[in-house]
Amino acid sequence: MALVSMKEMLQTALEGKYAVGQFNLNNLEFTQAILQAAQLEQAPVILGVSEAYIPYMGGLPCIAGMVKALIEHYGITVPVALHLDHGSSYEVCIKAIHAGFTSVMIDASHHSLQHNIEVTRQVTQAAHVLGVSVESELGRITGREDDLVVDDADGMYAVAEDCVTMVQETGIDCLAPALGSVHGPYRGQPKLGFERMAEIKELTGVPLVLHGGSGLPDDEIRQAIACGTAKINVNTDNQIACTATIRTYLNDHPDAYDPRNYLIPAREAIIASVRSKIQLFGSSGKAGGQ
Repeated sequence: MALVSMKEMLQTALEGKYAVGQFNLNNLEFTQAILQAAQLEQAPVILGVSEAYIPYMGGLPCIAGMVKALIEHYGITVPVALHLDHGSSYEVCIKAIHAGFTSVMIDASHHSLQHNIEVTRQVTQAAHVLGVSVESELGRITGREDDLVVDDADGMYAVAEDCVTMVQETGIDCLAPALGSVHGPYRGQPKLGFERMAEIKELTGVPLVLHGGSGLPDDEIRQAIACGTAKINVNTDNQIACTATIRTYLNDHPDAYDPRNYLIPAREAIIASVRSKIQLFGSSGKAGGQ
């Protein structure tokens, strides 16, 4: 199946009261695992690529080519979107689109609201011409976004009125409002702003995105979905599952040297992790959009 944008899958998820998972690509094994997990669960899936991982993985065309080749190799039939996560500029978003990405996130949340809107509008206008979906962020989500660390004190809930302005003036397809989630492991009990989340969904009408989906209690995930969240980003949980498996194998087999011996079990651990999230999000069996 050819790559698709996020727009239809997220609108369908919003109406069906479930969420589509975005799982970040870290290398070949992560890409294989996420695609296989989605196919096994018959679930739509979003493959996220953080900007810092672009050079690590050989550049945007290499990433897009790998994803397309694996979709063909494994006979993937579920809807798959290839998404630039936290694109920092108009330029990198355009490069991702030209490379074959079907969705981009422009993150100008650290700028003023007006600048955020202006850059997001430019990206959206260019992307929509080519059928590419666009996500933007408002407020600051705490934790680590690649090399940017946002202190807890700087974290802030997105203002509902600002969210309405963003959606109306840019035409974005989905919105990631800062509402208490964090990137990376949680320190202490997360405090998500569910009331504000529901208000933003009601006022804007667009699918909402929850960044920092790793480590959240299941009941908070379900409550977020009930409040209008249709896309949930997960990376840290998959990284932990992968690394723990490799560490255990190498501890048990100190003389091992063939990477396949530990990367294949690591891939299986990622598959299990992704499948558990897909089941939690309620998107299993939704590949046909029902």
